[in-house]
Amino acid sequence: MTKQTRFNLWYAIIAIFVAMMIHNAWTSYRQVAIIPYSQFQDLLAAGKVKEVGVSENYLEGSLKEPLPGGQTRFATTRVDQEFAKELAKANVTFTGRVESNILGDILSLVMPIALFFGVWYWLSRRMMGGAGGLGGGLMQIGKSKAKVYVESNTGVRFEDVAGVDEAKDELREIVSFLKDPKSYGRLGGRMPKGVLLVGPPGTGKTLLAKAVAGEAGVPFFSISGSEFVEMFVGVGAARVRDLFEQARAKAPAIIFIDELDALGRARGMGPFAGGHDEKEQTLNQLLVELDGFDSSTGLVLLAATNRPEILDPALLRAGRFDRQVLVDRPDKPGRIQILQVHLKKAKLAADVDPEKVAALTPGFTGADLANLVNEATLLATRRGADEVSLDDFNNAIERIVAGLEKRNRLLNPKEREIVAYHEMGHAIVAMSLPGTDPVHKVSIIPRGVGALGYTIQRPTEDRFLMTREELENKMAVLLGGRAAELVVYGHLSTGAADDLRRVTDIARSMVTRYGMSEQLGSVAYERDNQSFLAPGAARSADYGEAAGDAIDAEVRAIVTSALERTRKLLQDKRDVLERAARRLLVKETLDETELTALLKPDQRAGDLVAAAKPM
Repeated sequence: MTKQTRFNLWYAIIAIFVAMMIHNAWTSYRQVAIIPYSQFQDLLAAGKVKEVGVSENYLEGSLKEPLPGGQTRFATTRVDQEFAKELAKANVTFTGRVESNILGDILSLVMPIALFFGVWYWLSRRMMGGAGGLGGGLMQIGKSKAKVYVESNTGVRFEDVAGVDEAKDELREIVSFLKDPKSYGRLGGRMPKGVLLVGPPGTGKTLLAKAVAGEAGVPFFSISGSEFVEMFVGVGAARVRDLFEQARAKAPAIIFIDELDALGRARGMGPFAGGHDEKEQTLNQLLVELDGFDSSTGLVLLAATNRPEILDPALLRAGRFDRQVLVDRPDKPGRIQILQVHLKKAKLAADVDPEKVAALTPGFTGADLANLVNEATLLATRRGADEVSLDDFNNAIERIVAGLEKRNRLLNPKEREIVAYHEMGHAIVAMSLPGTDPVHKVSIIPRGVGALGYTIQRPTEDRFLMTREELENKMAVLLGGRAAELVVYGHLSTGAADDLRRVTDIARSMVTRYGMSEQLGSVAYERDNQSFLAPGAARSADYGEAAGDAIDAEVRAIVTSALERTRKLLQDKRDVLERAARRLLVKETLDETELTALLKPDQRAGDLVAAAKPM
């Protein structure tokens, strides 16, 4: 029921009520003669009154003979008798006057009813989501909650999306098809029914979908997968049907379902999954709709997910989501393009170069880069600057990667000294081994939740493959802090817990996944069930107890060898370690230039040669 319909209904009810009141008043007026009280006294004295009914304020009765108007019934108001005698002596026509209380009577009847319906209306909107009128939420519960954008409302074009050129090229033909569906199939081809955008969070999947709608200039139905499922059984399926009906009515159009994994999870995965599960019914309805609509009508389904491995296989088969477009983390040229888009709104200093910032942010997504630009502008604003400098970007990167500085977290002198040796151990090993990422900064200022110090390395290029030697050097850098504590103090602290976990993960992957162990051979002992989009997921093992013992022993041997190698390197560099740690204790933070000056050129050259030799 629409708002206009509700208003018309109330107008009709009020009109009927007023008409009934007028009718009753007119009928009463026509049958009963309203006479003055003085005339009643005259009629009473003349013996013409047949009977009288007495109330508190009124007299009503009938006459023996009709009045000149033909009425035999009369009504009049009561008047005080003493005062009536005085008026009669003066030959004055008089009657009583009683203030009308009809409005109060109506309000006393209508107000409780109106209050009851008002409370009911408010509760129904609160409980049913606020859709519709009286009971409208319940009536609208099966309706789609999709937000509809027209061309002018999306505000996004392909030039607003940077760093994902391959994905944009895949989607440009979607735009061509939506602009001219008939001529696009002149060679007998058809447009894919569904396009699935796959990629890590923050890479711009939703932005790409809006850009497609903005370029094509067609209605854009946007809804999240979680909005289909409610507490009522069958609501999700009803909303799927309603969504596709709305889109067909406005074709050509785009339907965009964000977070498809909330709706399209593989059936039978949960502990209580079954044929009557609400999510499965919703998914089944989506599959039916995908089979039922003709792509030649100009209707395209776009969806986005960062967990494609859990989607139902029936959803991904040919004829439903025909095409999967990877929206991956941008490479360096892509990051430069993204930064150029976001830097347009910032007032930049002359030393800010998008290429320099992009080189410092490997692995950042589009959302991360947008956040970086915002953090840098906030830091510049906080220090009262008129422009955003490159130092602001460096500080913003450290804040995002390492966390907020905790200068109020006071360490005792002994802990501070251990942290200084620990961090310089990382830095010296990283600067002494070939193929490692350059050290950008070392600090003993606590950051984040539990970091008492940090060493930041900046990759010079994007890497996709690593050799065994590079993995061993990475393990050595991670163990540099623990080895420095062994060299200086001869005992260990709890500060290397995270380093040990990461080193162990690398060593286990070398043995079980990459086949880099001579003892166990080129065999993969573990299947990686995790998606490349969701690192850190569980793995499944495919080996027996004896092989497990051998794997544990090999992992232990690799880690022990890496620690011993690192300890020997720092033992040879003991004087540099002492000098650098003392310098770090004084300044608290050392940048790349100061760190390079601490290592003499002849020493660094000798270290590089020695480290290149097999151990």
